[in-house]
Amino acid sequence: MPGPRPDPKAEALKAEGAHNPRSEAVADPRFREGDFFDPRDLVQVKYEMVRMVDVEGFAVTRAAADFGFSRPTFYEARKVMEAEGLPGLVPKKRGPRGGHKITAEVLSFLVATRQEEPAVGAAELARRVAARFGKDVHPRTVERALARREKKRR
Repeated sequence: MPGPRPDPKAEALKAEGAHNPRSEAVADPRFREGDFFDPRDLVQVKYEMVRMVDVEGFAVTRAAADFGFSRPTFYEARKVMEAEGLPGLVPKKRGPRGGHKITAEVLSFLVATRQEEPAVGAAELARRVAARFGKDVHPRTVERALARREKKRR
């Protein structure tokens, strides 16, 4: 006997990182009746929370509680909406946003070294970065950083 069929919207929200893990905490009545408002949709829930305060004049404490969030989460959502609009409420991917070992200073060193010694390989460059900056980088990381820089120059 097959189990319950997967809900396509829930699957899509999870895939995009926009699934509200605390959907059961949303107490606003509009999210508990009808089909339009979905407490599982994190972007919609945060938008409505901010709108409730900014348009309808509700207190921040009440709106945050009605939507299952803290006051700091409300202020963060408002700040992001002011800066980026509705797309800002879509959760960002976690983890490093860029290279944390190949800083601008390290990249400048790599480029200068490569210009002075075009035949020097990535393994040797990685060794020199370790000696000069104390950062253990993989030769492939060096190759990718130089390739990205070259691509940006075009």
